[in-house]
Formats: sequence, C-alpha cells, structure tokens
Amino acid sequence: MEYIHITDINDPLFAKMHQLMQTVFPAEEVLDFDLWKEPLEDPGIRVFVAVHEGEVVGATEYRYYTDLGIAMTDFTIIGRPGLGIGRFLSRKRQHDLADLAAQSGKPMIGMFAEIYDPYRIEDHSFGGVKPMDPFVRREVLSHLGYRRLDFPYVHPSWQNDGEAVSELDLCFMPSDENAEYVPSSLIADFLTRYYSVLENKPPTWQEMISRLRESERTALLPL
Repeated sequence: MEYIHITDINDPLFAKMHQLMQTVFPAEEVLDFDLWKEPLEDPGIRVFVAVHEGEVVGATEYRYYTDLGIAMTDFTIIGRPGLGIGRFLSRKRQHDLADLAAQSGKPMIGMFAEIYDPYRIEDHSFGGVKPMDPFVRREVLSHLGYRRLDFPYVHPSWQNDGEAVSELDLCFMPSDENAEYVPSSLIADFLTRYYSVLENKPPTWQEMISRLRESERTALLPL
C-alpha cells in the first residue's frame, strides 16, 4: 500500500478521493470539488491517500499549527475492510506529524479531532462501509488516546450555509497522557483559525467561542 501526498486538484487520485468522500460522508461534511484547489496547494494542510492496486482505498487530511503546537485530524477514511487501512494511515500520519514538529523546533501538545456521537445521529450509514460506522470509529479513536472536551460543541456546516452541525464532539489526544485539561483559549484560537475559511458562522458557534474565551480550562473526559 502506498501513502501518496495530494497537492493538485487535477491529480486523478484526488478525483477518486473526492468520490470516496461523497460515498462515505454526509453531504454537509464534504467540501465542493472546486473549493479544494487552495487547500490542496496550502503547505499547512496535509492530504494523503492510501492507494492499493491503483485504487484509492483510504484517505486522511490533517494539519499542524506550528505556532500553537497542535495538530488537527480533519478526517480519516477507510474505504474497504480487511486491508489494515486505519492502522496504515494512523502510523504514516504520526510519522509525518513528528517530522513537522521536529522541523518547527516546538513539541506537539496534541491533536484535535471531531468525532460523531453515535447516540445522537440517525441514518448515517457512511456508505455502508462498516469500519466507518460511528460506534466503531469512536471506540478506535478512544483506543488511540482521544478524549472528549467537556463543552457542548457545534461547528459550521462545510456547505457554508450558516447552519450549525451539532452531532459531533470535539476531542483531543494530548501528547501528555496524564493531562486532564486543555486551556480553553487554545481551543478557541484553534477553532477560530480552523473555520476562518467559512464566512457564514451560525450564532450558536459564535456563542460557543465566546464561552470558551471566558473560561480558563476545559476538562478532558473519556469517550
């Protein structure tokens, strides 16, 4: 299996990746094809595909903010069971992030991820791919070390229509396994930058950011 960096919207592998995203994720979670041009060219956004026998069978997008010392896992897609795609992507991603942190000269504090709450969502079959089932994904991420941040989380829809998506938890995998809290200002700074590409923010998102700014720290809870 190959781990291939995608940097051009015209790369045939990107078309296959985008099709896989549309198959797996709900529509509000998938950025339109043409809007991917700038993110793919952004050196701070890392998009890789897992290629098996010429086909894109998995993908991951993540980023590393050197000034904050944090990473964000945008998504991980497992398109086919029985190939060890999840472990392959996770290990390759961790090695790449370790290199990025070393180059920055600043240790990585941890990595954020948005995780569906399977107890709050309905009819999200995720393309019928069982490894992408929300219950499975949540347990896998728990095993990796992610924990839920203790506040009601919403995010702006990627369709940029000003709607709020509230069926996810924001989680964090601290580099220090003994960490029990994350500075709330760090969460607010990260979210403000991460969603700066979307102009239409729902009022509930703005209110959430304000509450974080007024708080000193946010607890890490089990998934």
